[in-house]
Amino acid sequence: MAKPISRPYSRYSHDAVLLLGQLIRRARIERKITAAELAERAGISRGLVQRIEKGDPGCAIGAVFEAAAVVGVRLFDADQGALTSAIGANTAMLTLLPKAARASKLEAKDDF
Repeated sequence: MAKPISRPYSRYSHDAVLLLGQLIRRARIERKITAAELAERAGISRGLVQRIEKGDPGCAIGAVFEAAAVVGVRLFDADQGALTSAIGANTAMLTLLPKAARASKLEAKDDF
């Protein structure tokens, strides 16, 4: 099977993924949890833990969030109640917005 062509990521995205991986690794080591233990607790493979910690942007976001949660890395500056409240507020706002964004209509050329 051929290796898929890698997708280009912005510098910001690359740096953010790398930082999150480093934070997860640091928290894991500070809590004296092995990569194998983290993998088992997060329900992922040890190889995926290693990829997350190296800042691989191709890792599934759910797996990264679960690994972060297991080692105690907070992704948002809020507790569970605040997250639930924010989700509710965003859900309410999204119901008021159009279902999809549409490209703007072409501007009429009236300079004849």
